[in-house]
Formats: sequence, C-alpha cells, structure tokens
Amino acid sequence: MSSTEQKNVLDRRGFLKGASVAGVAGVAAATLSGKPASAGVPEDRKKASGYQETEHVMKFYELSRF
Repeated sequence: MSSTEQKNVLDRRGFLKGASVAGVAGVAAATLSGKPASAGVPEDRKKASGYQETEHVMKFYELSRF
C-alpha cells in the first residue's frame, strides 16, 4: 500500500468517526433539551396525519391519469 493510499484510507476513517460523533452529539442534544420532537410543528399540522387528498394531490392524479 503506498503512502497516498494509506493517507486516503485514514482520511475516510477520520471522516466516518467525525460523522458518527456528530450524529451522537445531535441525538444527545435533542434528548437533553427537554423539548418534544413536535415542538416546532404548527398546531394544525399536529392534528393532520397520514394520507390526505388535498387539492394539489387531486391535480396530480388528474394530470398523471390515475
């Protein structure tokens, strides 16, 4: 294995380690903040869940001939 190949492998490993640490830190911050996950969702969006046939969905069906 040449020096540049070994350096590239180490760079990839460093990136993956950093990405995993950042992910864990993000989850920890979200968990420790005490806010529920839906805190930023408007009240009307909390009630509506699942599939809804709205005007733009019906227009899509019309245009795609479903």
